[in-house]
Amino acid sequence: MVRPRNASAQTRLLLARFADQPQAWQYGYELSRATGIGSGTLYPTLARLSDQGLLESEWRPSLHPGRPPRHAYRLTTAGIEFARTQSMKAVAASNPRTGEALT
Repeated sequence: MVRPRNASAQTRLLLARFADQPQAWQYGYELSRATGIGSGTLYPTLARLSDQGLLESEWRPSLHPGRPPRHAYRLTTAGIEFARTQSMKAVAASNPRTGEALT
């Protein structure tokens, strides 16, 4: 039996950030600033999501001479679907009786 994936609160926050612009390449530092997730949690999470096929990553040259290349990330097609599923689960959890978000 395959165990369903359960995303942590930090992973859901990160996925929500990616889902805002699913085809845009994003850098770890920008993700950390936007989500408030520290590097000790962020980079292992990005690596895990990438290993699971939910993110693609690539090295991109720096725009500033003399600076090293940076790792950029974006959602794969499977990652977009997973992010949507996690978002729906969060909405349903906020109001289990109707499955709608509480306002």
